[in-house]
Parts: sequence; C-alpha cells; structure tokens
Amino acid sequence: MSHPLIERLTTEFGWPVLDTDHDVTEFTSRAGTHVLFVPGDAKRNLETADVAVILPELKIAFQGKFDCAVVGNAIETELRETTRVLKTPSLLFYRDGGFLAGIPKVRDWDDYMHRIVQILAMPTPQAA
Repeated sequence: MSHPLIERLTTEFGWPVLDTDHDVTEFTSRAGTHVLFVPGDAKRNLETADVAVILPELKIAFQGKFDCAVVGNAIETELRETTRVLKTPSLLFYRDGGFLAGIPKVRDWDDYMHRIVQILAMPTPQAA
C-alpha cells in the first residue's frame, strides 16, 4: 500500500485500513453503503494513484451516500477472489453487509458517475 496518495486517504481523510476479514465484515455490516478501495500494487500499477485521487472526489460528488475504507495488502487477494473483481485498482461497493458490485480499473468521470448511480439504486443484497 505504500504510496503517498493512498496514505493520504488514511491520514488526511481518516479512512480505516481493513487488514482482516473481521475488519471488512465489521465495516461493511454497518448501516448504509460502503466503498472499499482495493489499491493493488501501486509500484507496478500507475492507475492505483489515479483512483486514490478520484475516490475522495466521488465521495464528495455523491454527498456522503457512502463511506470509504482502504483494503490492506494482507487480505486484498482473498477479497478480490471472493467478490470476483479481480483487477486492481478497484472499488467494491457494499450495503448493510452484502456485496453490491465492483468497479475495476480506472474509469473516466462519466463512467464512474453513471455506474455509481446504478450501484446505489441496486436493492440491498441478503447478507450471507
């Protein structure tokens, strides 16, 4: 995770880092919609820094309709496999403990806006 723009999410914005399955469950089980940022390898994937800049702007644009957290390296692979959103960086959307959808890779602004509106309109899934 060691990239200044990812660290900014946790230091400046106070977003939690989710390092265990328990952390993910606890965070995503809260009422409301949650976005987990899966950064991938920031050294090999230049898109990671882009998404680290875009996500706070998306949070502002959607006026608090979701909160955010950063997925730690220890559980990233398992979470990607569980959600079947394999490419990174990615944004994983949850509501009330259930996985809604993911947006892999960097997208242009209009794509994010369109897709997030669709995701937020999805019915709440049944938590496992």
